[in-house]
Amino acid sequence: MSDIVYLRMKKNIETSYLKKVTLEDIAYISTVSPLKKDLDKTPIYRITNKDRNVVIIDSFLVIDHLNEAYNNLEFQVIGPSHTLIRIQKHKKSPNLLIVSFVWLLLFIGAAMTIMNFHYDVSMQEVQQKLHFLLTGVRSKYPLWIQIPYSIGLGAGMLLFFNHWFKKRINEEPSPLEVEIFNYQQNIDQYLSHFENKLK
Repeated sequence: MSDIVYLRMKKNIETSYLKKVTLEDIAYISTVSPLKKDLDKTPIYRITNKDRNVVIIDSFLVIDHLNEAYNNLEFQVIGPSHTLIRIQKHKKSPNLLIVSFVWLLLFIGAAMTIMNFHYDVSMQEVQQKLHFLLTGVRSKYPLWIQIPYSIGLGAGMLLFFNHWFKKRINEEPSPLEVEIFNYQQNIDQYLSHFENKLK
């Protein structure tokens, strides 16, 4: 009776150019067979210059390859049916001038958005009326309301995005991180669906 080898393909991995991809790189392996270490090091694919940014390894092709090399083992796949390999190019250091320009553009855009929102909802008039209701005195600049409101606005943005520079405030992902994750999942599904058209 042949030993059973359970394979669970990893959803996606990152690697560099001209690298040999082994079975342990793209799948988790569980077996009682003494050949487990040999299985881990079994070459499955080699990244070449012809490959673009993404390579998809299908579990069916992996099983076919392993059956030829280990005909005394039985392979069963559980979980995902393929692994998406992202090929990392050599990263250049970011241009400080471009980063500064983009940061300034985003800062001005965010400030304009907040100011236009406050103008649309007549925030200053609302704060003036609130000051009059609470004190009975009319004031053009009720600073005791405006200053805490401004501080609260900034603190609320920090809590919403859940980051202070590189430090995370709590363990929950921010709405932006969730949206980026969903976007990445959709891209992965698209690439998996159209893999034959991309090659």
